[in-house]
Parts: sequence; structure tokens; C-alpha cells
Amino acid sequence: MYKMKDEFKTNIEIIDQQHEKLFEITNEAYMLLTNNFKLDKYDEIVGILESLKDYTQFHFETEEKYMESINYKRLFSHKIEHDSFINKLENLDLTHIDSNQDVSIKELLQFLNDWLIDHILQNDKLIGES
Repeated sequence: MYKMKDEFKTNIEIIDQQHEKLFEITNEAYMLLTNNFKLDKYDEIVGILESLKDYTQFHFETEEKYMESINYKRLFSHKIEHDSFINKLENLDLTHIDSNQDVSIKELLQFLNDWLIDHILQNDKLIGES
């Protein structure tokens, strides 16, 4: 189960609220993976991916505007990481996902887990310290 913990807080309310939503979407993927009663999960996987794409674009825009407003010196490198995340989502192979649904959910969860832990703890928290 994925849940936002205090250690992930940046102390920037709007960013923390949006990170909470990213944890919720990640938890949806986890719940889908552990649902043993659903054999064909493709439509739900695609729905989660669409939610993730839409929400991360919204979140990244919010975060980048905030960084601009405080003249954050690492904005450019931070934006590159955001663009890389979006690019990864946009280039997922839906045929592979359809053929390997549980494996694909596990791969997505690993990607999101790494992102949430590494990006928030190593990069986003620095914004709150500025």
C-alpha cells in the first residue's frame, strides 16, 4: 500500500497536497495488481496511466510555477526530470502492457516507487528548504 508519509512533505502545502494525489494514483495501481478476481486489467491500467499523465502534467506545472515565483536556482534541472517522467509515460508500449498486464503493473509500480522516493526526497524537498 502506498501512502504519503511525513518524511515526503516539502512544507509547501499545494505541492504536498498534489504529492498526496500521486501516492493515491500509485496505490490504485497496487490495488489493481493485487486484485486476483480481475483477469483482464488492461482498461484499468490504461485508465491509471491516463490519470497519471494528466495529473503529473498539472502537478509539474504547479511545481514549476512555484519554483519560478521563488527564483529557484535548480528550476532548469528539475524541469528536465519532469520532462523525462512525462516522456517515459508517453512512450509506454500498450501492446506490451496488454500482453503482460501484471508484469507491466509491477514495472509501473517500480518506476513510480523510485520516482516518488528519489525525486521527492532528493529534489522536491530542496524546494521547501529554499
